[in-house]
Amino acid sequence: MKEEQISDALNLLDNTFIEETDSLRNRQKKVQKGVMFSKIFSAAGGYWKWAVAGICIITAVIAGRRMLMLKPANVNQSVQEEKLPMLSVTENSSDGMGFEGFLAYDISELTNNNPWNEERQPSTLPVFKNRLSYDNDFIVSGADFGKMRELLLEIAGRLGLDAASLEIKDDAPDEAVKQEITEKMEGDVPEGYFSPTKLIAKADGMEITVDRTMQATVSFEPAIKLPDRYNFRNSASYEETVSVAKYLLGQYKGFLCMEDPQINIFHGDYSKHDAGYQQEYQISFYDAGKNNIEGVINYNFRQAEFDCDDSGRLFQASIRQADLSQKMGDYPIIQTEEAKKLLLKGNYITTVPYKLPGEEFLAKTELVYRTGAREEYFMPYYCFYVELPEEEQDGMKTYGAYYVPAVEGKYLSNMPLWDGSFN
Repeated sequence: MKEEQISDALNLLDNTFIEETDSLRNRQKKVQKGVMFSKIFSAAGGYWKWAVAGICIITAVIAGRRMLMLKPANVNQSVQEEKLPMLSVTENSSDGMGFEGFLAYDISELTNNNPWNEERQPSTLPVFKNRLSYDNDFIVSGADFGKMRELLLEIAGRLGLDAASLEIKDDAPDEAVKQEITEKMEGDVPEGYFSPTKLIAKADGMEITVDRTMQATVSFEPAIKLPDRYNFRNSASYEETVSVAKYLLGQYKGFLCMEDPQINIFHGDYSKHDAGYQQEYQISFYDAGKNNIEGVINYNFRQAEFDCDDSGRLFQASIRQADLSQKMGDYPIIQTEEAKKLLLKGNYITTVPYKLPGEEFLAKTELVYRTGAREEYFMPYYCFYVELPEEEQDGMKTYGAYYVPAVEGKYLSNMPLWDGSFN
């Protein structure tokens, strides 16, 4: 037998075998269950203990095999699930004013290329601990400036810059500014208040910054004009935006550094301007990955976005490279229908100032990760887009976002229950 088989077998030994072996070891006379065993023990002389051990092992292996045959197929999965740490839902994590709502004539106008598919829903999805944390004074800790520097240099290399010649600075205030702020705050300055929040480097008409969330932003100075055939304004149609995205993909493939880049045209909601309402789209890219789960992770945490100025020029590109090194585990995910039941019971978080108006107002559902800097855990949620009767304007509807945790409730220490508060 192999060493690992012997070890496994010994772990399966019944207490009676152990007791019998101990009895024999102490030379106590016991009634044997068969004559053959007695003869073996007596004939073996000084080696009887090995014979007993061998018999016990063989018996245990047979018993073990029987146990394996009877073991349910999901035992390993169940054991793994039981070992998963408890999670907590972060509520009121929004930094913005107002609420998350989208104005459109119909929900079909709101678009994105989310790779999540209800028909190919995975049974588990990974959850990550956010490295960043905030104290009562909203001072951030946990930022890895070493990784931030590495990302900045990597982005510089993708852009063809000489990384060795770059001068990298942070945004910590100088002593004069510190003194001025300290005086205004009458000396009551929280610890860490003057800590840097990002790294900065300038070269060849570009400024590269990397913030604590591991987002790298490239600002072009001056902004880059695209060929005249491309309309890169906020007012561009969906078709025109797709055309611009294909052009940017060809021009900046090295900057993206993706094996299988996917175009993501998102939003499509309306904004009010002096000339009236204007439908607006944005452009980003993500790597499809080797499987559906990788695609979902890349879509939520590894996107690159391109932004235009009012003149239709490229003035900024950003890449999100969230630090996902602190994985909590792969957690079981509930189905959409179960999430809907929780939604109707009020088990959601939202920045919308209105109670869920009713099931008939549910317009669209998708699975996403909440990736805000204040989230304690990056975990999946079902986002329900709900028509808000209170926010109808000029013949258009407003769709508010309501989030229900997608992780099974037994792993959540604080299933949310909306109490009317927001922001």
